[in-house]
Amino acid sequence: MVVATRDRAERLATALEHLTALPERPPVVVVDNGSTDHTRAMVAERFPQVRVLAHEANRGALARNDGVRAIGTPYVAFSDDDSWWRPGALARAAALLNGHPRLGLLAAQVRVGPEERPDPLNATLAASPAGRAGDLPGPEVFGFLACGAVVRRGAFLEAGGFHPLIFFGGEETLLAYDLAAMGWGVSYCPEVVAHHHPAPSPSKERTAVMRRNELIGCWLRRPLPLAARRTAGLLTEAGRDPVARTALRGLLARLPAALWQRRPLPPWIEEAARRVDGQRSDDEPRLEERQAVTHDR
Repeated sequence: MVVATRDRAERLATALEHLTALPERPPVVVVDNGSTDHTRAMVAERFPQVRVLAHEANRGALARNDGVRAIGTPYVAFSDDDSWWRPGALARAAALLNGHPRLGLLAAQVRVGPEERPDPLNATLAASPAGRAGDLPGPEVFGFLACGAVVRRGAFLEAGGFHPLIFFGGEETLLAYDLAAMGWGVSYCPEVVAHHHPAPSPSKERTAVMRRNELIGCWLRRPLPLAARRTAGLLTEAGRDPVARTALRGLLARLPAALWQRRPLPPWIEEAARRVDGQRSDDEPRLEERQAVTHDR
């Protein structure tokens, strides 16, 4: 179990109370992204069985990569400092991974808040137009919430983990692309359940980051005409929308690195990705925007 956190000691304490009480008793590694509050002291005092991997600076989603490298289990579940797993969920996830050797990442059903509302992303993933391979336990997907994911450690490391250009926000889609491109399956498995208690809706800054990262992922993996068309759309919006302007500035600063690191998807994965793109209607939030709402940090 890997938990990334930064400056949210009390939320983290609640999450760790749930995680350390799980019947599966998974080893837990907390990766502290340069917290300036009492996070490290709290974990040492209240959860001495939890290992802390301390960073002096915020490494964003790369903290999860560090946690996966540090932990020795064949399967690794992710949690955030505002999420935890339903008792028995990890045992079910391990059984699915054991029974499906090509499964590289399992996306769980996510329930939100004390009311346990279904996250809207659940229905989107369940209806994935990417289809379902016979050797996978659920529909193939190109998105998930990191706080509701269990990975095969070897597959995760082989794919390179979360990408450094994304940093944080919408990083899941790019990882799903990379796993699929290497032949690993990414499936939605609603019988595995995670609980998420996120902060309120994201700030405008957070929304700009999500827009920026969506386009970085597009330039890194998708066809150049598609990336150019979507960037042109953002450029048009930037003339009237300050959030779009912020996203565009962030994209342009990172675009040379994205082009240098560009690795297009294999044609059969790109075809599936286009079917998933077509799942969006004109008035439906993008997958990345849903992630922003339910995965605020």
